[in-house]
Amino acid sequence: MTRLNLFLLLAVLASALYLVNVQYESRRLFSAMDKSLNEARLLETENERMQVEKRAQATPLRVEKLARERLQMRAATPAITHYVSAGTGSVLGSASATPPETVKP
Repeated sequence: MTRLNLFLLLAVLASALYLVNVQYESRRLFSAMDKSLNEARLLETENERMQVEKRAQATPLRVEKLARERLQMRAATPAITHYVSAGTGSVLGSASATPPETVKP
């Protein structure tokens, strides 16, 4: 009988230690999951902020302003349009507004 009691006591102690270990691991995993969810929320917020910034940077007025100021570009007009023929690559006319099909080389 003493052996059986000792065996049952050891089984209860082993079971208790296993339960403590499982609970500790469960808490650790829950904490890691919570940190990951918080980080995901932060990344989602940052992504939304960056998307708004991207849309603000790509407005047509801003792009046109930057093209004028930094690249010294100007709007195309028929007066400064150059037509290039497909075969030779030479310029056919520079001040005319006629399409390339009507200009003869």
